[in-house]
Amino acid sequence: MADKQQTDPAPQWWSRPEGTAEAGRRDGVPAPRPDTGGADHVQDSAPIQDVPPQDVPAPGVSDLTPDVPAAVPAVRYDPWGAEPLQVVDRGRTPRGIGLWQVVALSLGTALLAGGIGGYLGVLAERRSSTRLELPQAAGAADRGRAPDSVAGIAATALPGVVTLHVRGTKGSGTGTGFVLDQQGHILTNSHVVADSQEITVTFSTGESVTAQLVGRDSGYDLAVVKVSGVRGLHPLSLGNSENVQVGDPVVAIGAPFDLSNTVTAGIISATGRPVTAGGDKGDGSDISYVDALQTDAPINPGNSGGPLLDAKAHVVGINSAIRGADKEDATRQGGSIGLGFAIPVNQGKRVAEELIRTGRATHPVIGVTLDMDYAGDGARVGDKGEDGKPSVVAGGPGARAGIRAGDVITKVDGQRVRGGDELIIKIRAHRPGDTLTLTVLRGGRESTLKVVLGSANGS
Repeated sequence: MADKQQTDPAPQWWSRPEGTAEAGRRDGVPAPRPDTGGADHVQDSAPIQDVPPQDVPAPGVSDLTPDVPAAVPAVRYDPWGAEPLQVVDRGRTPRGIGLWQVVALSLGTALLAGGIGGYLGVLAERRSSTRLELPQAAGAADRGRAPDSVAGIAATALPGVVTLHVRGTKGSGTGTGFVLDQQGHILTNSHVVADSQEITVTFSTGESVTAQLVGRDSGYDLAVVKVSGVRGLHPLSLGNSENVQVGDPVVAIGAPFDLSNTVTAGIISATGRPVTAGGDKGDGSDISYVDALQTDAPINPGNSGGPLLDAKAHVVGINSAIRGADKEDATRQGGSIGLGFAIPVNQGKRVAEELIRTGRATHPVIGVTLDMDYAGDGARVGDKGEDGKPSVVAGGPGARAGIRAGDVITKVDGQRVRGGDELIIKIRAHRPGDTLTLTVLRGGRESTLKVVLGSANGS
């Protein structure tokens, strides 16, 4: 059949002829399908195959099948055209996994695994029957302490130390005391119970009872109160303050800032410290003169009246005063800076005995009036006494020793004194009837005089 323009209706399907005959066919043109016995449609057993488009001339009309069923849509399909009628959608081309995705995935997996593992571990530990025990030093509990250790001293002394709560017309306060005997006498500071209306004593066991004031002396800053009806009292043993040396270990017990049964430790820092306290009345009648023991054992407000104990748990002093840091507000209570002062127990013992016996204490005196405004070195005997009387009491201890008005006393038993306060302190450290050696400066010349101390009632 010659190649010519087809004028008949266009066929609905093109089919590649079966067979491999190549004769009489142009390059790029498929061979005609042989006659299969009058079949007018595309065989169902031969599926249409997608053939890649090729740049070839249009096929001849002689290769067309004669008839096409009417049910087939009238669409021209050219299997050798540039684009097939149907295209397979295979989706987007897959991309490789980025490094950051791998890191994020790994991190998330690790966190998830850690959380699950931790939860399971805690759950397993809680449900486990194994008991958790932390390591601890082995050995049986040893509650015993050496008697001369701080713990041993405290264990011995605490049952005999009490806390005093005092209510007065000017308010209330707290102090400390310690038991003297089985009769219920308790020694404390005078300034703790001054102007008291009600005194409550609390023991280390927590038992509280009401106490009565027996007597007090502001010149020594000592007082005695008494409790009644209390059994099982533990009096403290009194030591000898004359045997105390600088550097000796000491323990203080008290109620600083109302913290009862507080124990502190330190050493004796000095002995024979001249300390004055009080003087609130302004006339000097309430000034305390103490030849004190100095200690660095922490002492604070509330420790007043408590015991200062040596290594044998013997009382060697009564804690009475502290030297606080300088402060602008004079009403503010200062804390310990390592300068505490205690009344020597020898002096406290004598005064306590007198207070228990008579309710009053006696003071040793030399029978002279001192010039407290004298700015020189030593204690000067005044020119006039009170109310214009002579400064040296006629017939008194000083007059009998040969002391005159205007004399300057520079030493007591060889120990230098720098002022009138120090002379009073040195004298009150002794008992009435004791003999002292005084070094006196008169007219530029020194001389020594022997004086036997007299006695005067205290306040």
